[in-house]
Amino acid sequence: MKRKLAVVTLALCAMWAQAPAPTPEGPKSEPAEKPPAPPVLENSGKPMVLPFQCTDDDMQWAGMSCTEEDPCPVYLELAGVDSVGNRIVTLGNIHSESITLYSILLVSEDGGSTWREPFERLRGVGLDHVQFIDFQNGWISGQSLVPVMRDPFMLITSDGGKSWRQRSIFGEGGGGAVQQFWFESATQGELVIDRMQSVESSRYELYESPNGGDTWMIRRTSNQPITIRRRAAATSDPPWRVHADARTKSFVIQKRRGEQWQAAASFLVRMGACKPAPKVTPPPEPVEAAQPAAIAPQATSGVSKPRSK
Repeated sequence: MKRKLAVVTLALCAMWAQAPAPTPEGPKSEPAEKPPAPPVLENSGKPMVLPFQCTDDDMQWAGMSCTEEDPCPVYLELAGVDSVGNRIVTLGNIHSESITLYSILLVSEDGGSTWREPFERLRGVGLDHVQFIDFQNGWISGQSLVPVMRDPFMLITSDGGKSWRQRSIFGEGGGGAVQQFWFESATQGELVIDRMQSVESSRYELYESPNGGDTWMIRRTSNQPITIRRRAAATSDPPWRVHADARTKSFVIQKRRGEQWQAAASFLVRMGACKPAPKVTPPPEPVEAAQPAAIAPQATSGVSKPRSK
């Protein structure tokens, strides 16, 4: 019995000797922190306030001279709205008194009771027009507004507005803005670009897409305005509109009910203000307590005292 135990012990020792030595674990990397998702806005019947936090980088980029005593007001502007079923999509931009700061896209899945932002805010960009052709396929037009209107693009969804992808109209960028667009089907669409004074050729250009807005081909140019007639006929009596209400200082999303307009949601125009971030004063360094001075021992002379008797 003792011999068997000795054999097993020797075998285990040999296995342990052949095993690689364990290496010390390094510090475990923390997972990358994702930016917080925009909060879902609850519609309580009063105008909702979109959250906006102006940063020092925003003010530097926009050339804004904002101070704590004189902050720069920030406003919301809604430019378009469309719906399909209970889904409502509205869009526009966030701006100061002098410059466009960011685009804004809002979607409600429940007829206006709650709202979320399904696409990131794009700096210096405005969104203008929106169209849904069915429960899945929709488009939004936009362009950069700073320093001038340029680089027009489309936002495209094929899942009913849950997610969006961005596609440029021009291959290499250029001046101009999407004046109007219209899709006859999930694949066939047209749009008109207003080049303004950015080129020496014709001001207006008609483009066509055969693949749902992923790519665009120029079809016609003119110095006279170009109208997409099918769009004009379809949008002459829209079922939804964005109404600026001076009394509540808000944009109201309204749905047509016969001859009346019924509010589905509203958003305050004033969003907040830009001002420098408060300076954080570091706490004072702790003062070390003074150490008592050491008492030097008294020096003794070499003369010895006489002993007392």
